[in-house]
Amino acid sequence: MQGPTSFAQVKKHHFLKFPHRLNFYDKPPQDDITLEDFETFAIERLRVLAEIESAIVRNKTFEELKATVKTQSDKHLPLNSNTARSIDKDAERRRDYLSHFVLRLAMCRSEELRRRFVKAEMTLFRIRYETDDSAEREDFLNTRDFGWIAVDATEKAELEKQLQASSSSVTDIKKETFYKVRWTRVPDLVEKRKVFLKQGWAYVPGREQSSIVFQEFQTMLEGALERTAKALPRLDEDTRIMPILSHLGEGFLSGVGVASEYASADGLGGDDVKADMIDEMARKHWPLCMRHLHDSLRKDRHLKHYGRLQYGLFLKVVGLSVEEAIIFWRKAFGGTMTDDKFNKEYKYNIRHSYGLEGKRMNYPAPTCQKIITQNQPGVTECHGCPYRHFSTDRLQTALLSAYSGQGLTTGDLPEIISAVKSEHFHVACTKVFEVTHGIPRGQGLDGESVTHPNQYAAKSRELEKAAHGKDEKME
Repeated sequence: MQGPTSFAQVKKHHFLKFPHRLNFYDKPPQDDITLEDFETFAIERLRVLAEIESAIVRNKTFEELKATVKTQSDKHLPLNSNTARSIDKDAERRRDYLSHFVLRLAMCRSEELRRRFVKAEMTLFRIRYETDDSAEREDFLNTRDFGWIAVDATEKAELEKQLQASSSSVTDIKKETFYKVRWTRVPDLVEKRKVFLKQGWAYVPGREQSSIVFQEFQTMLEGALERTAKALPRLDEDTRIMPILSHLGEGFLSGVGVASEYASADGLGGDDVKADMIDEMARKHWPLCMRHLHDSLRKDRHLKHYGRLQYGLFLKVVGLSVEEAIIFWRKAFGGTMTDDKFNKEYKYNIRHSYGLEGKRMNYPAPTCQKIITQNQPGVTECHGCPYRHFSTDRLQTALLSAYSGQGLTTGDLPEIISAVKSEHFHVACTKVFEVTHGIPRGQGLDGESVTHPNQYAAKSRELEKAAHGKDEKME
């Protein structure tokens, strides 16, 4: 029974619109797509690519990188093999296919974006290739012309000594399959001296065949991005699509993907958070950006507009009610400010941020992406991202001042500063979270990097509650 069933399953795969899990994305989509799916699909893929970048920056091993990609793909961009049952494989692959092309539009706009996008996509493709079912992978390769020529037994015998000398990993030349391609197709193998070169041909062992595939994918994608960049100006007048593409590009450049908005305080404490609790919570749970705003407020008895906005919305989402927020800010400004001045100049804005005045919108707290890219702080302002806006010396001083009591030492600073210098500010913040919360290196916040200040605070409070729960059980 198993034989005929398996055969039927294999035949069925040939009727899929996307018959393979692997894809070179060399045919532009012709499908209709809603604006919502256009953005949602791209954001999901961007989250996977952003975590790939983070893993590379943190020098994770290839095995750790594969684990990261699996976790993020299962969460945001699942892509099952043909043997999977009860799953709409075409729907999964359509999502993957369309998300790639949307991000092409967003990432073709500068050389830096193109370079980083190609590197992340190459890594994703490589991991998918190496974890794919061998039969399905072979079937995919047979659908494409990679320009390789199988070396016959006669030629292999003539070049046996040269092939053996250049292919140290091959133990039995006679049993190994070799392919020859133009040497420009495998520059990585030429650079590592893993192939024999003759008259412009590179003789590639079968076990290195993947290098030809990966180089072909990279060359194809680089060319496609350049062509897309030339065509992109035609979209400039589309007021629906261009803001989405700009947002995606900014998210990737800031290194944080595109974070979800924390629009409410559900599950983060709600009305249980009181004004007099903020000092202790800031010391134990706040990320550096909010810790800096809190300390500046306590020191100067004031914050300028964008500082109040950034910190006020953060506190709202933490769970500070509007009534408690008014109490908090009134006390924070101190006795030098009269009640009349506070009521006239500040109370309205607090109520406005809670959606109780003006347009009555429930404003979300800003994501890391917005904090990094928008409303850059001036010399006398305290908002923004310290990892992005502080000098190296000031950042190191601030980190040790804020977190030395939570286990951060000077020995942790080199890795943090290295991430900052490579402009992966979220990686630096994630490293701080790991150190101060006793989390193994590279695990971050449930396997992800920090993308939102409230995400940092919420996870910190969650870990504290879990620790207290364990202590109570032990007692």
